[in-house]
Amino acid sequence: MATALPATAASCLLQLSRRRLPGTSPLLSPLRATTSRCHGGSGVACSCSPGPPPAVPAEQRGGGAGQATSPEGTVRIVAVVGEGTISPIKDTPWEEVMRHTADRLKWVDEGFEMLVFTDNSIENDDLRKQLSYCDMLVNVAITNKDAVQWLINHSKDISNVICFQSSPSLLNKLGGTYVQYTGEQDMFGKLAGIGKPSGIKESAEVLKTISSAWERHNSDDIRFCLLVVANAYIRPVAMLQNLRAKGLSTVSCMIKNCGPQILNCLFDPNCRKALQCLNSCSPTDQVCNYRCIASYESPYLEAFSLCVLQKNNCLDLNAEIPTKPNVSPLTIFREQKLSHEIAEDLFVGWLDSMEWSWRVAAGQNPAYDQFPCQYQLFYRGKAKGSFWYEPVFQVKTLEGKLIWRRRRYRVRRASTPGTFYFSVLDNGVVSKEFWTIVDVAGDFSWGLFHYHGAAQAAGLSYTGAVLVTPDGSYPDVEDPRLASALEKCAIKKWELYTVDNSCCMGAPLGTPEGSKLHHQISPGKETVISQRR
Repeated sequence: MATALPATAASCLLQLSRRRLPGTSPLLSPLRATTSRCHGGSGVACSCSPGPPPAVPAEQRGGGAGQATSPEGTVRIVAVVGEGTISPIKDTPWEEVMRHTADRLKWVDEGFEMLVFTDNSIENDDLRKQLSYCDMLVNVAITNKDAVQWLINHSKDISNVICFQSSPSLLNKLGGTYVQYTGEQDMFGKLAGIGKPSGIKESAEVLKTISSAWERHNSDDIRFCLLVVANAYIRPVAMLQNLRAKGLSTVSCMIKNCGPQILNCLFDPNCRKALQCLNSCSPTDQVCNYRCIASYESPYLEAFSLCVLQKNNCLDLNAEIPTKPNVSPLTIFREQKLSHEIAEDLFVGWLDSMEWSWRVAAGQNPAYDQFPCQYQLFYRGKAKGSFWYEPVFQVKTLEGKLIWRRRRYRVRRASTPGTFYFSVLDNGVVSKEFWTIVDVAGDFSWGLFHYHGAAQAAGLSYTGAVLVTPDGSYPDVEDPRLASALEKCAIKKWELYTVDNSCCMGAPLGTPEGSKLHHQISPGKETVISQRR
């Protein structure tokens, strides 16, 4: 998967466009200034970009029931959903979405416990008990009058209450500060005048972040909403530590180490457009961030990222490759024990009889799988033991143009056959990934590849999977073997994003001269599939 330049770096550079760098004249055509924000009074670093606030100090948090008191403390969440209500995520019942979210919270932190009830359970003793010491209540699609009144009466002592698609009578509350939904602003509305002014300002920033994330309607962002609230009002969440820059130290590092790269980027039209675009994105919206990068790629943007992020880590970011979910690889293929050579052959796939190895039919990661016409090229290189992966895909730029992009990953075998380490330098930032071949049909009619990845210098970690076929068409979703493969990845069918493969003429395919393909196995000749372009 590709890497997006953090919006914090773009925002800081835009600030520099108004300043005089050492030994230079003031820059022309000043860009929109970015407001620096400080939290927590004196001695707290300012941020160069808008975004979610840092974790609120314990003494400033609301003292509701079940308040976690240490970074290692359990975060107890209760979710109540309307019985039989349907989500906008492929018409999946909200109860199923929230139960799956509860499982996915554990991947981030084992200390998160979320129990899910329906509004038919309002008289349930267990629900009363859980509400008495939970840290957060999440109301989803609650409109029944009796349920609304019951939840109002039984949530008065809970410091954090967030409500999605529910009755306006159910008020949002963060750290003891109420939020009144009016329907005139975003889905959370404006703040009621309850609580300290600093608390209101803090809550407004949190609400803006989770509002935009929730409206993206995917499982990653639903989980993210809960993590943001926990990070701000209950206890720090390690996954969110990279959302803010270090302020003055970031600017100082950029000027000291990357002056020429900054100037080149600011004076290059494409690089400048990329920064302006990134500055308009939420730091948490990977789709927006990566569209900006892919739309305005330039050597100057790559040089800027390489200097600021990869070489000097001016944003002081860090990210590790996730380890959960733990996905086991395929072990037997066509009645043969999977070896490293056979696993590589599965990646090579249809390359030889076709111009590509596989085409992506669907994927699980919302940041990347919305790009149309995704081709995969896997091949063995000239050097002994070398193996390469080159994804080719389309990007719809912000001007509405369709352009092709291509990346080149080095691939190394991991210890277990069917698992691999991938690495790529993408727009000046190194991404490292761990891939698993979950399963491939015996006739090569489909395959499922799972990945964990991180761009350490960009402070970004991610998880996803791609469902591939020879021609990009969707396989039979009722196939028990495919269902089992998705289950191994803890992926629900409704989490998959279908890739648009309808208009893919002119893809820049082809492999380097001297490349080698299959070693032991390849798609059987009995399978005839046309090369649809």
